Amino acid sequence: MIELVTPIDLRSDTVTQPDEAMRRAMAAAEVGDDVLDHDPTMAALEERVAGLLGVEAALWVPSGSMGNLIALFLHLERGDRFLAPLGAHVLDAELGTAAWLAGGMPHALAPVTPETVIAAGGGESPYYGLRTTLLCLENTHNAAGGTVTSVDEHASLVAAARSIGLAVHLDGARLWNASVALGVPLVDLAAGVDTVQVCLSKGLGAPVGSVVAGSASFVVEARRVRKMLGGGVRQGGVLAAAGLVALDRIDRLADDHSNADVLASGLRSLGWEVAEPATNIVLASVPDLDKTLLSLREVGVFASPMSGKVRFVTHGDVDSSDIAEVLRRLREDV
Repeated sequence: MIELVTPIDLRSDTVTQPDEAMRRAMAAAEVGDDVLDHDPTMAALEERVAGLLGVEAALWVPSGSMGNLIALFLHLERGDRFLAPLGAHVLDAELGTAAWLAGGMPHALAPVTPETVIAAGGGESPYYGLRTTLLCLENTHNAAGGTVTSVDEHASLVAAARSIGLAVHLDGARLWNASVALGVPLVDLAAGVDTVQVCLSKGLGAPVGSVVAGSASFVVEARRVRKMLGGGVRQGGVLAAAGLVALDRIDRLADDHSNADVLASGLRSLGWEVAEPATNIVLASVPDLDKTLLSLREVGVFASPMSGKVRFVTHGDVDSSDIAEVLRRLREDV
């Protein structure tokens, strides 16, 4: 007889589901037609996020990919080159829309340092050469295992970009995690950038939505591009209400980081090759990725592939007892 086990889903922090408090807030949200009149709850969410990031204005969007695309669409002219870290989400996980729709020519940097930014983007080129106009940063860096860019590192990269005339966009989908891991305000991690995107539907647990932010003039144009891309919403306050609840839970991300540490340590004790997690993403090197993912699924542990490794992501719908259960199952079965 096959024993049925309760799945423990560590594929991503996007699998979190809205709890009762969040659902009640959604049901009770004050709403209006956001396309016509700017939904009041949506406006409140955007104002709050702008304040947290230290920018003038913000715009809710259905996804982080759309937020990044809107920023690149407005920063780039067709054929402009933009720089981004090797493995960045805007390069590898957004279906090429940076080139296809924003018209940019991507250029991956490894490593991303002030020197590599200046070397790649500075200097004169012949008229037929590429014109580099934008640096895209990512904090935390998903494909690198949720690694964090410190305040000083961020400032030096922004300064390098400015020294050669580049605009800066920050993909801060998990910037909340970086803020909690470093113990610094979000505003310090977004300092100096032209635009920034943050996600509400990952570690913060909202069901839908991200926010792209920058100057007031940027957001005016971003609203137009959002509509162009099909991202205008009507009674969006139902979704924005979940985002407002999510923002009250930023400090809870420390639990996810702690659980990731416990999981990584436990995997190492079982002989797995695991890097030390910086936030809530654990990457494990294995001899056979597909076989390992299948073996994990057979014992009810769901993980995902990332950068040729097994990726486990801790989140609000798994607690310390779930992590202990994962390790128990692996000791016995994998």
